[in-house]
Amino acid sequence: MNKIFKSISLLAAAAVVLPSLARAESKSIYGDDNRLDYFEAAPAMRTLADSVVSLWPSKQVTPEAGAFSLRTIGFGEALNLCPGEKFREQPIGAFCSGTLVGEDIIMTAGHCITDDASCADARFVFGFNIDNGGGKARTSVQAKDVYTCKRIIKRDLDRQAAGLVNTGIVIIGALLGKQPGPDYALIQLDRKVEGRKPLPINRNKDLKAGDRIFVIGHPVGLPLKVAGDAGVRTTEPKSFFLTDLDTFGGNSGSAVFNASTNKIEGILVRGGTDFVDSPAGCKVQLKSGQNDGKGEAVTKISMLQKYIPELGSSKSASLEIRDMQVEQAPAADDALARRIQF
Repeated sequence: MNKIFKSISLLAAAAVVLPSLARAESKSIYGDDNRLDYFEAAPAMRTLADSVVSLWPSKQVTPEAGAFSLRTIGFGEALNLCPGEKFREQPIGAFCSGTLVGEDIIMTAGHCITDDASCADARFVFGFNIDNGGGKARTSVQAKDVYTCKRIIKRDLDRQAAGLVNTGIVIIGALLGKQPGPDYALIQLDRKVEGRKPLPINRNKDLKAGDRIFVIGHPVGLPLKVAGDAGVRTTEPKSFFLTDLDTFGGNSGSAVFNASTNKIEGILVRGGTDFVDSPAGCKVQLKSGQNDGKGEAVTKISMLQKYIPELGSSKSASLEIRDMQVEQAPAADDALARRIQF
């Protein structure tokens, strides 16, 4: 999952604009590609997935006959993927992922929501998935599954830390006292979410190297995917841990779960290069051995847990102070050219 922001215009296939894909040692697929569609996942995973949300630019989510229509483009078409690449025929459109952690609170990455303006423009959509074998992605959703931003409860983003991770000098930076910082945002929605439950977080700070984990989100803006069979590589940096999860841009903001407890351990925020050019002139998804590459970075839930009300608590998120460490939002592109965050 490359941290660089790659723009995908959804005006038409001919208008797709992708910057050069930087070479990197870190890979997005470690060992076997473990990503599963919603309908392929175990029942317990689907229950968790029901509380995962996709983030969309407002102009791609339009009212239509009492519901909302999601404007998308073909994955393979947008990125010029080679034939046979996994999920090539599916649509993309979401720019980030998030998770319901309170009745009206979404947890995502800090680089997904940059300021009040970007929050106001975002639409938080539940149910963008494929729920049966041979079925198509759900690109029309009920009004009860679409939400807007009321306010930013808390946000943090250490851009210097992001640079350390991308250049592969995380541990060196830590030894020099340059501890990478967190990357997260907590968003209060315009109303309580209907029919979906907030998911529990691990407040014990007991995660350790070797623990088994999984992630649920929207890689490259695809319909929801569950990816497991992964582990924690190291928990040494203060604010994040490294994993071998199979993640991509668009997974930014995805909750990472402990496979033993199903509790949230952190937020997927950074990683390596997603795609490279093949000799055939089309792009392929980059793969490596399970233990190769620098790994995918996950902000520890301990960095923000004090801002997340405990489930069943009457404590109000409205009492929290908003973090003003924000960066200027990118200039608005055309109606359908909102950036997918990588």
